[in-house]
Amino acid sequence: MNRIIEKEYFSENVVRLEIEAPRIAKARRAGHFVIVKVGETGERIPLTIAAANPERGTITLVIQRVGVSSRRITELNIGDELTDLVGPLGEATHIEKVGTVLACGGGVGVAPLLPIVEALKKAGNKVITILAARTKDLIILEEQISQYSDEVIVMTDDGSYGKKGLVTDGMKEVMEREQIDEAVVIGPAIMMKFAALTTKDYNVPTVASLNTIMVDGTGMCGACRITVGGKTKFVCVDGPEFDAHQVDFDEMLLRLNGYKEIEKGAEDEYLKSKEDK
Repeated sequence: MNRIIEKEYFSENVVRLEIEAPRIAKARRAGHFVIVKVGETGERIPLTIAAANPERGTITLVIQRVGVSSRRITELNIGDELTDLVGPLGEATHIEKVGTVLACGGGVGVAPLLPIVEALKKAGNKVITILAARTKDLIILEEQISQYSDEVIVMTDDGSYGKKGLVTDGMKEVMEREQIDEAVVIGPAIMMKFAALTTKDYNVPTVASLNTIMVDGTGMCGACRITVGGKTKFVCVDGPEFDAHQVDFDEMLLRLNGYKEIEKGAEDEYLKSKEDK
């Protein structure tokens, strides 16, 4: 079974779990994800593998509480077991030496960015990483990212840490001063949309790792479908990474927001049920 052996709170709503999964740890590559379920009637949710330790037989997941399912996972403790854990899924990140790479992570998007930054650096690239969040408390994994980055720039909306501004402000600063051969962006959909628009202005090829709604993770249900370059793609089997300049982010945002009210109602009901116990 997939037992939790370590648990750490990055903030009130962001939790790191290290989980026993020896076969996944051995097969996993940068960019891969898993699908997790808690409880026999629980929802299946996709989570990118932030790290893996084949010797220890574990993988690391970083989860932000955004609804009932993610909350139920983060409420598990050391010694508890996940009901289901499937993976590794998706296409691994294409890694090669291209020169100078600008890696941009927003919020918990820094977790899936970490193994990509590590792989890019080990492939011989110069890696400049931008970490962005609303406040200092939401910046995660800075120390780990720094181990594989030639430079780390921190941006916070309120200026409580690093430089005040959005991730795009940091991106423009870097692209104005030196040649960037490739960019990688991971974070909230709206952040990736504007990051892609920014790199497009500078003619920098850009990859985005998408976080769509997903159910089965094998291309059967179609819940994760998006439009890339005018063609329908499935994030679970064709991605999760795509040419950011070809992604229809407006369509993706509409689909992501389609269940917000239902999700909020389910979470309110779940929290009330816990209070009543």
